[in-house]
Amino acid sequence: MAGIPSGYPLAKALAAALARLSRRPPPYLRRFGAGATFALAATVLLLAAAVLQVPNRLLAPEVAHLSLAIGAIGIWRFGWWFNHALRAEVFAARAWPPMRAAADRVWGRGWRPRRLHIQMTTYLEEPVITRAVLAAILAQVRREGIATTLWIGTGSAGDEGVIRDFLEAQAAGLDPDRFECVLIRQNQPGKRMAIGVVLRAIARSGVAPDDIVLFMDGDALLGPDVLARCLPLFAADPGLQALTTDEEVICQGPDWIASWLSLRFAQRRIAMQSHALAGRVLTLTGRMSMFRALNVIDHAFIRTIEADHLDHWLWGRFRFLSGDDKSSWFHLLRIGARMTYVPDATVYTIEIIREGGLSRMVQNFRRWSGNMLRNGSRAIALGPRAMPPFIWWCIVDQRIAMWTMMVAPVLAVFAVAAEPLYIVNVATWIVATRLVLSLFLYRHARRADPRWPFILYLNQIINAAVKISLVFRLAKQRWTNRGNQQAGEDRGLLARARAGVAMFQLVTTVTAFVTLLAIFAGVLPPPL
Repeated sequence: MAGIPSGYPLAKALAAALARLSRRPPPYLRRFGAGATFALAATVLLLAAAVLQVPNRLLAPEVAHLSLAIGAIGIWRFGWWFNHALRAEVFAARAWPPMRAAADRVWGRGWRPRRLHIQMTTYLEEPVITRAVLAAILAQVRREGIATTLWIGTGSAGDEGVIRDFLEAQAAGLDPDRFECVLIRQNQPGKRMAIGVVLRAIARSGVAPDDIVLFMDGDALLGPDVLARCLPLFAADPGLQALTTDEEVICQGPDWIASWLSLRFAQRRIAMQSHALAGRVLTLTGRMSMFRALNVIDHAFIRTIEADHLDHWLWGRFRFLSGDDKSSWFHLLRIGARMTYVPDATVYTIEIIREGGLSRMVQNFRRWSGNMLRNGSRAIALGPRAMPPFIWWCIVDQRIAMWTMMVAPVLAVFAVAAEPLYIVNVATWIVATRLVLSLFLYRHARRADPRWPFILYLNQIINAAVKISLVFRLAKQRWTNRGNQQAGEDRGLLARARAGVAMFQLVTTVTAFVTLLAIFAGVLPPPL
């Protein structure tokens, strides 16, 4: 990482991680190291022992109908998942290569955008990370000869000092007409307001409609050739309005959380390619996305970022705290803009996890799932005519999956009274199916991690539980990344009344869900 002082432990860790991640993934079979192969083989042997030694009670008369229900839901869910996996392969093999070839021809002929505007926000960031991010930007701007304005929304004088010192040392020799950095101190709290202030400054600067605006976080590190791989896609396809890229994670924290994040990004690669085949994506990732300037300088777009809100029958009108990437996505989705995913350009997301791993997992799910639920309801309301029907159904499916995910564990618990070994049979089925899914996910990973079948199920259960809880508490938000911001935690009488109604909804809905399953399982008698 050029320009970063050596000797910093974090700098050394980032450099080592980048060196490892920038190499091409090995062929599929070589991703299975000796340790992973042994662990996976042991898992298969344990599954075989469970099948051979534990009596199969799945089709016992008392519980056969439960197995049929679990199997039917499993066929539906796995069928939908494999549909995404197949669409991802079609995108990679058929749709993407001509897009890449057309973009490379444009770039090879010397096309460059009139000007690239990089909108970045930073807030009390680790100085080493800030320097790494700036170094990656400068390296590509220099090499590719792109006229660039770097607009940075800052939250403190300390951030500004780090940026100024680094650019004074590293940007020397760049033509000031070809590279400019503008620091803008936000005058209201929150990342959304910081982005809004920057976008208003960009709009006043005389930006051209076909200029490109790159949105990125202050801890997102551009991988090699991101600009050369992404920018010409807009010239090759005049109808393209926005794109986002592949991501890799650099995690400084518990090893199993690093494994979980790698799993999440492998899932993301499949989903993004599947969605991109329909000409849309389900999020324009906040870590790094690109837009045509005509969209982002629109007053309606800026106001959506600054003051996006939802009108809810219980919570009234409440503003969104995080999820600016979902707001930008919804704005473009609403106007029918075409979006895509760039699988061969990588941005590195840096996660420094100091708290407990499980706590961080739940925090992330609360933020990610809350943003999805708040935006999903209004996206569904647009209807399938406002977007490709496949994309509309993907959004609907996100709401359904959180309930179907909980059916199997609840029915398995109910079946124990009739068939104590049933839960062992179901556990065997769960591990076996997640092992099969993991074998596919390893195609989109750098190495085969034998923990994935187990982490995958933990990921699914916790995510479903968090979504079910949040769907009744959409106004309650917390974001630890920028000063531990919170929303929807008022202590007034009206706030307590609303929280009580939300809790009543949650308890009655979950009770009805469990009761219906208990009646189906025969644990409770049917109502008269």
